[in-house]
Amino acid sequence: MSTHTVFIGAGSNIGDRLTYLQEACNMLAALNGTSISGISRVYRSDPVGITDQPEFCNIVIRLETELQPEELLRGCLEIEILLGRPASHRKWGPRVIDLDMLFYDTMILEGPDLILPHPELHNRKFVMLPMLDIADPLHPVFSKSIRQLLESCNDRSQVEPVADKLKNPSTEGFSYGH
Repeated sequence: MSTHTVFIGAGSNIGDRLTYLQEACNMLAALNGTSISGISRVYRSDPVGITDQPEFCNIVIRLETELQPEELLRGCLEIEILLGRPASHRKWGPRVIDLDMLFYDTMILEGPDLILPHPELHNRKFVMLPMLDIADPLHPVFSKSIRQLLESCNDRSQVEPVADKLKNPSTEGFSYGH
């Protein structure tokens, strides 16, 4: 099977946000044929959409996986539910964990349940800044790097790195569920 490079955005703004982000990393690394090849620093960001809620902690995770996009999406949704996110939730509302597939190689896909690249990626500093910690991929739709997209982004929200660095379960010896 071939391996695919995937970027996942993860955010949390309820409870112990760093623990939820670390658990999401641990569970992603435990998916069949999947390992984590990079984790950004943790960034604090203002909420988007519904602003009357706690601030978020966000990271971007780079995966190497043999899973197809739909299989990985199912895995992400299962992780969200296992960590306590209700199956039905309010868009832009508070959440213990949110996992969004940002890029899957250079694939462009418009399906009923998954759009790749993520359709709002280029509008979100809280995704682009963490991504730049680990890579500067070319956006396959706009043919611009993430750094170029960030320079022209109109998002004026506060996004700041915090001191916390998560552990990479693929390289630091942690095994979830084994």
